[in-house]
Parts: sequence; structure tokens; C-alpha cells
Amino acid sequence: MHADYSAAEIARIGQGLADRSLPRAEWTHRAHFAAAFWLLRHPALEAWHDMPALIRAYNEAAGVPNTDTSGYHATITLASLRAASAWLVAQPDDGLETSLAAFLRGPCGRSDWLLQYWSRERLFSPAARRAWADPNLAALPF
Repeated sequence: MHADYSAAEIARIGQGLADRSLPRAEWTHRAHFAAAFWLLRHPALEAWHDMPALIRAYNEAAGVPNTDTSGYHATITLASLRAASAWLVAQPDDGLETSLAAFLRGPCGRSDWLLQYWSRERLFSPAARRAWADPNLAALPF
């Protein structure tokens, strides 16, 4: 198990995504959720609107092309934002680092968590990468 992020690390990851300074090696599954939590709680940003553009710009700066097979993935991003947002609404405000740590100990802490809702073929299709694709195995619980 990975060590939990501190509040400062969550802010560094979120800001690093926003200003494209986060080292590419640090842009992990856990870091995606740290950035989502940061964006969802950042008063000057609108996560639902800003995160897709931030990820696309970050990928380009990091040398990762946004194509039908790499880079930004709309369905994964939007499903992850839905999961993070629902978690933050349902949990007491014990601090972002405490909430993120608890969230990552649950199903969403696994990088394959979406495969209980989408088949691999649908989730990783070019259409799902470009725009939201509804789950085809089970409805999202949030």
C-alpha cells in the first residue's frame, strides 16, 4: 500500500497538473484522484469543466499525444470525477488528505475499478476515449 498524500502533496499534484509542472512519472492512478479531489475543492476552478482541458494540456506538455489510443480519456475522467464528487459529498469534511486516503482504500483505489461497470472493449474504445460512454455491465452507484 502506498503512503497517503498530505494536504501539501495533494495541492502540489493539483497545481502541477494545472501548470503542467508535475513530473510525468508522478501522474499515476492515485495522482489522478488527488488532482480530482483538489479540483473539486478548489474555489477558482470548475472540475467538471476544467479537468478535461487540464489533462489534455498536461499530456501534450509531457509528450503524451491525445489520440484514440493514448492520452486523455473522457469516460474514465468523467466517471472518476463522479466517484470523487459523490465521495466528497457523502463524507464528513475531515480534510482533503483524510478523505482521499479513505477513498483510495476503497474500490476506486484500484486502477481496474471501472471494469465492474464497463467491458474492457467498450471502456477502451475510441468512442469512450473521446466522449462519455454509458456503462454496459452495471450502473454506476453514484
